[in-house]
Amino acid sequence: MGENKERMLAGDWYIADDEELGAATVRREELCRTYNTTPDRAERAAVLKELLGAVGEDVRIRPPFLCDYGTYISIGARTFVNFGAVFLDAGPISIGEDVQIGPNVQLLTPTHELDPARRREGWEKALPITIGDNVWLGGGVIVCPGVTIGARTVVGAGSVVTRDLPSGVVAVGNPARVIRTLE
Repeated sequence: MGENKERMLAGDWYIADDEELGAATVRREELCRTYNTTPDRAERAAVLKELLGAVGEDVRIRPPFLCDYGTYISIGARTFVNFGAVFLDAGPISIGEDVQIGPNVQLLTPTHELDPARRREGWEKALPITIGDNVWLGGGVIVCPGVTIGARTVVGAGSVVTRDLPSGVVAVGNPARVIRTLE
């Protein structure tokens, strides 16, 4: 593994436009294209297992599905992901079991440099996203870099999650805030 890729996975600043990372992008593009255009569920499941780092039993992701690398995504058993998901996995994305993800949800691990000169040079870093078991993310939810969402939490449609959410709550808004606790 190259030094740039090591920095990326460690959550340090790295150059996104790198030869080694570019090769991984080509792999992902081919697998996503196959996944998104194959009507056969069994064939899609096989492609998903090749694309992602780990896939539990009975995981269903409705196409179209897009990701950065795929390799850094793990999804627990019986999780359902609806149409239009975008999982940018420059950092690890860990999704628990029995998770429900609505249409057009974005899980975004990369963050960019605030300094314009460094941003033009291509510097970014990625922070992991963790989604606990039995979480429900409503349609259009955006989860930002470095966020953990606790088990059994529900995030309302259109919410932007910028900070960790505890287990067993309902959160809504931009930025998402807890509005109630679940029994």
